[in-house]
Amino acid sequence: MQGIYGKQGVRDVVVATARSNWVQRRRGCCSDNEAMIAAYDLLALAAAACWATSSLLAVTPVRHLGAIAFTRWRMSLVACMLWGVVAALGSWRSLSWDATMTLAVSGIVGIFIGDTALYGAVQRLGPRRASVLFSTHAAFSAALGFAMLGERMGLQAALGGALTIAGVMCAIALGRRKDDQHAWEANHGSLRWGVALGLVAALGQAVSTLIAKPVMSNQAVGAVVDPIAASAVRVSVACAAHYLLLWGGLRAARAHRHPTAGVLAQTALNGFIGMGLGMTFILMALNKGDVGMVAILSSVSPVLVLPLLWWHLGRAPAWGAWLGAGLTVCGTTLILLR
Repeated sequence: MQGIYGKQGVRDVVVATARSNWVQRRRGCCSDNEAMIAAYDLLALAAAACWATSSLLAVTPVRHLGAIAFTRWRMSLVACMLWGVVAALGSWRSLSWDATMTLAVSGIVGIFIGDTALYGAVQRLGPRRASVLFSTHAAFSAALGFAMLGERMGLQAALGGALTIAGVMCAIALGRRKDDQHAWEANHGSLRWGVALGLVAALGQAVSTLIAKPVMSNQAVGAVVDPIAASAVRVSVACAAHYLLLWGGLRAARAHRHPTAGVLAQTALNGFIGMGLGMTFILMALNKGDVGMVAILSSVSPVLVLPLLWWHLGRAPAWGAWLGAGLTVCGTTLILLR
């Protein structure tokens, strides 16, 4: 070979070959990453769509039953659904003891505390204002992911995240018309308690996602955990905690009124969409996605709920809602194309 190319020629061929191999590996790696990014980004957006739909389905039953009773009924129905699927698929075998305990803690923080606080805020403030407060979970998650997991964002992703969060807040905060007197916009109880519960719900969601991330990304247990089985564990533990409150005699845990067949049907549908699908999509997204990015993309549910509110109330959202929706679309696009 040296006789053909000379000493310098041999060196050039070796360098060129190595460079070609590196480029090919990079191209393959980039293709894989793009596919993974598309998958978990879309799963986070799918979760947002599920939560947007379920939030509207929650208003009537949560005000009929009360926040705690509604959450207990909702989780009982969803746990039956999820364990039925887990038993049929045999996916319970993917749960190790360590993974189960970690998911149990995540369920206590995110569902028992977080979901109960969220629907307490919905009961007092209505879905629009409760969503303003709950959407701050994206900022909490990004900060916790940076501090605890060392997650970093590129400039484009950070700009997209900022635009998305700003758009969500703008769409909800400025999305009400001055003449809007719908019952969903009225206060029911203490405004301060409503605000406090909304922020507790946001923080609970962020912390529970942070706890579940190592399990769902295989960092802690070294094996693939089925997301449906993981959801079943989280829901069941939180549900058991709710029954302990009821059996312990906590007055607030009792239903305000006896559930009707219609209320239970609406509660079951809400649970299937919001927890059965939405929560499972989030756990699937955490397999490869960063906590902060998954949280930011899943926080767009208040923007996705705008057309549903338009359809339900028969009135177009105010100008601030359209402005916020535009910012959210721009931010989400930057994140998806990062």
